[in-house]
Amino acid sequence: MLQPIFPLILFAFVATVTPGIATTLSTASGAQFGFRRSVPLLIGSAAGLATVTAAAAAGLAGLLLAMPSLQLTMKIIGSLYLIWLAIKIGRAGPPNLDVAMAKPNSFFGGAGIQWMNPKGWAMGLGAAASFAALADGPGQLALLLGSTFGLTAAVSLSIWCVAGMVLARLLETEWQWRALNIVLALVLAASIIPMWRGA
Repeated sequence: MLQPIFPLILFAFVATVTPGIATTLSTASGAQFGFRRSVPLLIGSAAGLATVTAAAAAGLAGLLLAMPSLQLTMKIIGSLYLIWLAIKIGRAGPPNLDVAMAKPNSFFGGAGIQWMNPKGWAMGLGAAASFAALADGPGQLALLLGSTFGLTAAVSLSIWCVAGMVLARLLETEWQWRALNIVLALVLAASIIPMWRGA
């Protein structure tokens, strides 16, 4: 049973572990709040990607392609939200001195990021086109892709969160914390650029 879907699992893992918006937020949250307090963000992002890929497999992506104004609205809202998050992260100091980023992102913040992220839709469409033969119809394909991408995203984002925790242990001064937060904020802001390429 696992052998036919192994290429899908590998595809989903590589797609979710590569740097992007959710991985950057997971790293920043791990560094700032630790793993336990980052769990709602991680679960929200994984669930968001699961629903996006399932929706793409079920045909919702066709609606977005048919309605460019809806796609543009989602891009604008997503970009503004990510800029706001980047500013919040960039202004944050060490965890014990921080007031700008007093609590980690929520489940819904993590899920919403995925719905506004064209990379997630592209992954869902690519996976649906590439692995449609594994399912008997759109409903079964949606279930297969949603569960596969949700689980692999949970693993991938956990890895990035732990990487953020490791970075946090290496930082000793307020200046080092501020430098890390500024770098993460710039990476997050830069991740918006691919959303607008070819727009």
